[in-house]
Amino acid sequence: MTAPTTSAAFPASAARERRPILEIRDLVVDYGYGEDRVHALRGVNLTLHEGEVLGLAGESGCGKSTLVYAATRLLAPPGYISAGEVLFHPEGGGEPIDVLRQDERSLRAARWQDTAIVFQGAMNSLNPVYRIGRQLTDTIAAHRPEMTRPEREERARELLSMVGIAPNRISSFPHQLSGGMRQRVMIAMALALEPRVLIMDEPTTALDVVMQRQILEQIMELRDRLGFAVVFITHDVSLLIEIADRIAIMYAGEIVEDAPAQDVYRRPRHPYSDGLLHSFPPLRGPRRELAGIPGSPPDLAHLPSGCPFRDRCAFAWDACAAIPPRLVPPAVPGDSPGRLVACLRHDPQAVRYGGFEPLPAPDRLAL
Repeated sequence: MTAPTTSAAFPASAARERRPILEIRDLVVDYGYGEDRVHALRGVNLTLHEGEVLGLAGESGCGKSTLVYAATRLLAPPGYISAGEVLFHPEGGGEPIDVLRQDERSLRAARWQDTAIVFQGAMNSLNPVYRIGRQLTDTIAAHRPEMTRPEREERARELLSMVGIAPNRISSFPHQLSGGMRQRVMIAMALALEPRVLIMDEPTTALDVVMQRQILEQIMELRDRLGFAVVFITHDVSLLIEIADRIAIMYAGEIVEDAPAQDVYRRPRHPYSDGLLHSFPPLRGPRRELAGIPGSPPDLAHLPSGCPFRDRCAFAWDACAAIPPRLVPPAVPGDSPGRLVACLRHDPQAVRYGGFEPLPAPDRLAL
């Protein structure tokens, strides 16, 4: 497998120094109550920087959607946030705002203006009985009541043009649009108030590969033009390698690896990350057998002791059954600054006192 090339549509912007815009600290989310509750997120820490594309990947049920819905206070019952902070940094500096402690009025004002979401299954999120123009202008009117009706309609046409849809389609009903066009309408709606953070929950899952590519190019072009940051959620790591500046890998409600996208591709440190990368075929080069990951994700209601991945890991040892791994910089000289891995065989303390060498990291350029 060869490394993906960076095209004009997907610029390499990870090298720029950016300030944090959204910080998630020690976030804990449970489903249910009492002794039967399930710990869906267990002390998650994640930082999104200005203008960054952060990919969030992992198998179904690992907590990706729960993380972003909790961080935006859209988590539906019986889910509830039992601990943690979500800090949003205002434009121009100042004290960060804890989203989890905002009053309802402030939270409503911040939604769609500070943070917007393109929901999973966005193609079916449009109201089938209203024209798309009305659905766009209603969103604008809810937050910008001072705008006149002609101004809102003009803004709606501008948004459609921005995502590659002819402005005259403003009078169309959703069923008169293709799947890709409906997806673009949802992106236009999310960008209506020019948010600083755009969260996309598997926005291309239901689209064919050609339309996926067009949508991704559109998102990256808009990101470069408008400067917003993106959290892109998907189970397809190969997709994130092309578009993301940084990738966070989730497993069983925790972040197990957080690193620049190209580092995750070339030198995955966590065995789970390496397994995900071996679960899709290369587009070029010699054919090879897909390895995949043995076993199934653990039951969140009955997690094993120690490392939750140990029963599926070929490198597990005795300590993995007793010691929960920490998300720390790996014990490998010359690794990228800011890289974090939750694996005992990459934990400097565990390596020092365990008396063994850290896991070798395969150079994927040689595969």
